[in-house]
Amino acid sequence: MSTNKNNLTKTNTTQSATKPTVIACLGASITAAKGSFNWIGELEKRPNQLKQFRFYNLGVGGDLAYSALQRLPSVVACHPDKVVIIVGHNDIAALVFKKVRRIFGGWKHLPSDPSPEWYRQNLQTIVRRLKEETSAKIALTSLSQIGEDPESTNPVQRELNLRFKQYSEIIKEVAQEENVSYIPFYERFHEQIVASPGRAFTAFRFLSFYRDAFRLLVLHRSLDEIAQKNGWRFHTDGLHLNSRGGKILADLVQEFISTET
Repeated sequence: MSTNKNNLTKTNTTQSATKPTVIACLGASITAAKGSFNWIGELEKRPNQLKQFRFYNLGVGGDLAYSALQRLPSVVACHPDKVVIIVGHNDIAALVFKKVRRIFGGWKHLPSDPSPEWYRQNLQTIVRRLKEETSAKIALTSLSQIGEDPESTNPVQRELNLRFKQYSEIIKEVAQEENVSYIPFYERFHEQIVASPGRAFTAFRFLSFYRDAFRLLVLHRSLDEIAQKNGWRFHTDGLHLNSRGGKILADLVQEFISTET
């Protein structure tokens, strides 16, 4: 009986030691990989990743920070060891574009008009709730820009550039205030478009997103083929990521999830 007990103890220890780290990824379409590069899938296919990590993709297209806050029970239910949060692209789009604000307001049942202050409040509440309701290590991810012209004189692209810098600074400040990790996606992405600038994003047209969905789902074009057709270097459509932009994010998230502390 003593030998069996020792063997059972060793087996349980081995199972515990090999239990994968649970990674919950909370965000919008860039996380959900709807018309955007599947950076979570990219991480999953890397050598030995599925042995080390179990990923939960909790991205929902169109979500703002407020929407993500409402979905925290699904994050908690995963019993995560680490949580990666990337949300804010739609907050900025709804702030800059009136028609986006109008559509998202009804679709996502927003109780308030988007603003930097409301975004900060929702993001901070997300972090504090996760700290209270889980023991997970948390990382806030700054935002890849909409459009690829960092020095644009176009008024729309210029405002987008200012807002993405502002909101990414908010993310960094919240991470520092709450003593959680910060993933510098904005900084890395910005470096790339400064080194290789591209098109300005001058208008938000839903028709172009439907056209790209047709190319992807019916014509079976790859995201990179769609990006090339549309004339983008790091995006498929100026907002969602192709493989070049998405792998920047995947590499940064890899650094966070592979860190022991």
